[in-house]
Formats: sequence, structure tokens, C-alpha cells
Amino acid sequence: MLPIRKTQAWLPEILFNDWFNDSVFGGQRTITTPALNILEKENGFRVELAVPGMAKENFKVDINKEHQLVISAEKKTEAEENQERYLRKEFAYSQFVKTLTLPDDVDKETISASYENGILTVEIPRKLKPIAEETKSITIA
Repeated sequence: MLPIRKTQAWLPEILFNDWFNDSVFGGQRTITTPALNILEKENGFRVELAVPGMAKENFKVDINKEHQLVISAEKKTEAEENQERYLRKEFAYSQFVKTLTLPDDVDKETISASYENGILTVEIPRKLKPIAEETKSITIA
């Protein structure tokens, strides 16, 4: 099964393809992408993804050569239950990739990410603009 890759422009139009037809199993499987918030602040941006039940080790946050922020996660779970002469094993697998094109004025070197209470937060600061000097008079020689 191939991962679903969502590519979105900055401040995206959200188009979701939440249904994947898995013909091997003869049915529909629901694959969702996490809800996304983008907050513009005076000094940059904050991206928040609602991804409860994950650990911070499940996430990968990168900036690719196309100047895009790529947020991905992968989680595998196995559970076993023994009952008399019977063994049951259950698998759970979840994965997503979100791609956002970054504006030109962000400082890629100082982007940071944190995960707390089911929310992955990525702080994207803007580059500091040089402070405009006061008007300067030039003497004509």
C-alpha cells in the first residue's frame, strides 16, 4: 500500500481524499489526514496538527529542496491475546505525509517542532528584516 501524500500550497485549499479502495480485501478503508491549523503571527507562522495517540518518535519534519515543509508520521502497533488453544494477533498501522510550500521570507535554520497533548506544533519564524535607517541627506559636491 502506498502512503497518501497531501501536497498543499501555503494557506491551502483543503481537498481531502479520505477513502481508499483496497480491492485486495474487497472493501473500503478510511484513511484520514490530521486536521491542520496555520496561524500567522507577527514574527512568523505556527502550524498545528491534531495527531493524538502518537509519540514524538513517530514524527519526521523536513524541509525539502523545493522549499517545502514535509511533516510525516508512521506508527505500527501489534497486540497479542492468548485464550485457551487460540492465539489472536492484531495489527494497526497508520501513516500520513503533509507537505506545505513555505513563503520566501521564512528562516529555515530556526524552524522548531514540539509534540504535546496530541498536538504537533511547528514554529516557523520569519527572517529578520533590516531596520530601515532614518532619512539621510547626501551633500552634493
